[in-house]
Amino acid sequence: MHQLLVIAIGGSFGAVLRFLVSSGIYQWLGKGFPYGTLFVNVSGSFLLGLLTEALILNRIVFAQDYRSAILVGFIGAFTTFSTFSLETVYLMVQGEITKALLNIVLSVGSCLLAVGVGLFCGKTLSTGHLSWSGGLLPYALIAVNAVVAFLLVFIMTVLLVKVPIATVHQLALIIILVGLYLTLSSLYVVLYSLEYDELFKLSLMNLIPGFVSNTVACLLAMWLGLLAGKQFLKFF
Repeated sequence: MHQLLVIAIGGSFGAVLRFLVSSGIYQWLGKGFPYGTLFVNVSGSFLLGLLTEALILNRIVFAQDYRSAILVGFIGAFTTFSTFSLETVYLMVQGEITKALLNIVLSVGSCLLAVGVGLFCGKTLSTGHLSWSGGLLPYALIAVNAVVAFLLVFIMTVLLVKVPIATVHQLALIIILVGLYLTLSSLYVVLYSLEYDELFKLSLMNLIPGFVSNTVACLLAMWLGLLAGKQFLKFF
């Protein structure tokens, strides 16, 4: 029951974010082609590959519920194969055979490529840590968290201006998502560090450097994502 609950929580956030992202894409590029669904599926596939490497292949034993909430709940709800299928059939019914075939090729090919790139990036970024007597700093995992934080804020900066939601609601949503991400990513760094407790004899004080480093790195990445998003909007 506990695992079902965390999957439901992750799925609720994934579904909301998918709606905001796809709606923003369609407001921006129009509905002549399923750009929104394509974007969420490709970006979700990249995140799935990246976080599968970071969350599962590191074999953090007691974080099973945490992994389920992200990989099954959040990313499962953020991506959508059923909508891709429906939109492709609609294109065929409307006589847009070329667009339908293009959607199939782009969706399948791009998603497979995105998963592969995500796995490669995750493997490259999530295999290192600094250790000393009584301490551990998983800098590679912090780098993965920072990359995801950058992408999250960049996407929100670019697309929320396209979604017809009141400014106060947009602000509330940003605060919730940013706060939740900082909390969960820092918690995972702590869980990662605790896996080495028997080897490094970690105490509460030894966990603080990883927690603080992750928070600072993610906040910096979010600030860069905000700047990059604003610059992107100036050109498009």
